[in-house]
Amino acid sequence: MRAFVALPLPDALIDPVQAIQARLPAGRAVPQDNLHLTLAFLDDQPEDALAEIDFGLSALRAAPVPLRLAGLTSFGGDHGQALALIADPDPALIALHDAVRRAVMAAGVTLPRRRFRPHVTIARLRRGDTARPDMQAALATQAGVALPPALADRLALVGSTLAPGGARHEILATYPLG
Repeated sequence: MRAFVALPLPDALIDPVQAIQARLPAGRAVPQDNLHLTLAFLDDQPEDALAEIDFGLSALRAAPVPLRLAGLTSFGGDHGQALALIADPDPALIALHDAVRRAVMAAGVTLPRRRFRPHVTIARLRRGDTARPDMQAALATQAGVALPPALADRLALVGSTLAPGGARHEILATYPLG
């Protein structure tokens, strides 16, 4: 099963993020239930590996993490782009990311070495959408956006199924922080 470990977006940030999504002139907004900050992308894993990861995450102890989202960025690729709100790399967020990675690797799952760039993807764009003048204007307007801080108080192990209309996410397990 394709899976990842994430911080679901706190309720206090849902309405402000949806307001930003509504102002975008192009692209497909990420559904509310799919808004999250990925801590570890697990790719395809067998059920026994997910059970080991679940065991490791259940034992993890961490305080709630302050989540501050500010500014938009785009991630490119051959199949289009994504727009994301950049998350402040708070030391507590970095420590949680590291603890999640250790728990996943202790379960026997190898993770690629990547720089952690915390973000919340808010829209999927088609190739060329970011070059549109109306999108450039919207991005310039939103460049300095800063949302009120919120506490992320739980982790989630999430299954992800790719579909023509976009990925469908299913929370497999949650882990309270604090």
